[in-house]
Amino acid sequence: MANRHLSRSIVLQTLFELDFAPGGKKEIPGGAEIKEVLQRNLREFAPGFENDLFASALLEQTLQKRAAVDEIIEKAAPDWPIEKISVVDRNILRLGLTELLFGDPQEVPPKVAINEAIELAKTFGGENSSKFVNGVLGAVYKEIGEPGKEQTSKHKKKDEPVDVSKLPVEKKGGALVYAERDGAIMFALVHDVFGYWTISKGGMAEGENEEEATKREIKKEIGLDIAIEKKLGENEYVASHPEKGKSLKRVVYFLAKSPYRELVLEKSTGLDGARWFPIVAIPELRIYNDIIPLIGKAVEIISKK
Repeated sequence: MANRHLSRSIVLQTLFELDFAPGGKKEIPGGAEIKEVLQRNLREFAPGFENDLFASALLEQTLQKRAAVDEIIEKAAPDWPIEKISVVDRNILRLGLTELLFGDPQEVPPKVAINEAIELAKTFGGENSSKFVNGVLGAVYKEIGEPGKEQTSKHKKKDEPVDVSKLPVEKKGGALVYAERDGAIMFALVHDVFGYWTISKGGMAEGENEEEATKREIKKEIGLDIAIEKKLGENEYVASHPEKGKSLKRVVYFLAKSPYRELVLEKSTGLDGARWFPIVAIPELRIYNDIIPLIGKAVEIISKK
């Protein structure tokens, strides 16, 4: 892993040089020139790594996807036109987003891609670079895998209105699970790679029974057998994927009860923890804004029992 971190650093240095050169923002030099810059940096900063296949492949893919990634950056950070972002920060974003969106998640899980980009920002960027990089990568990851609103760059013309009736639909079911322990109400929440506590959920097929699918996915993700009590709400939004295009995501959330038992988190690239919390601890947690009203409604329902 240390070798790959070094390789990413060398690729970043190479991207910096190519971008900083006159015309670098608009034109990508020929293959021979790119390889020579990379080889020179490998010889200078990583002797013995001249035949680094990982670095070569990552640099080539980052340059191939640069135009698409730059558009994604502008949507995720609409207040920062790509030319206004520092040379270091924008190339860290290009590198990180290429691995996050176009890399093999089995080889480089999203959590690794994000953490590596943040570490590069801490090492080579400015005082606020790591926070900026984390924010942009978090926004993109949420857009493709978590509920959120589609971001549109303020510096480009707005896209034409989307006819949602023609978009492919991706359905998900989630449940805010509670249990009683020693007279106290406890909520089961999962923790994602961006540091937020959120509601466990999973995918469902079109036409599948929502409650049964949600029960299955909660059992799969955190190991609980739940009894669904009430529907909390729905969330519908348009999401964009750089290769798959736009889709309509529909998420239905339920309030569910379970016996209090240890949570067993499924191996996942998007989550890194699962815990029970008493109601009084919820306000202190870092939670997505669109989840807060659902928790509030659940507390109200439980308190009336």
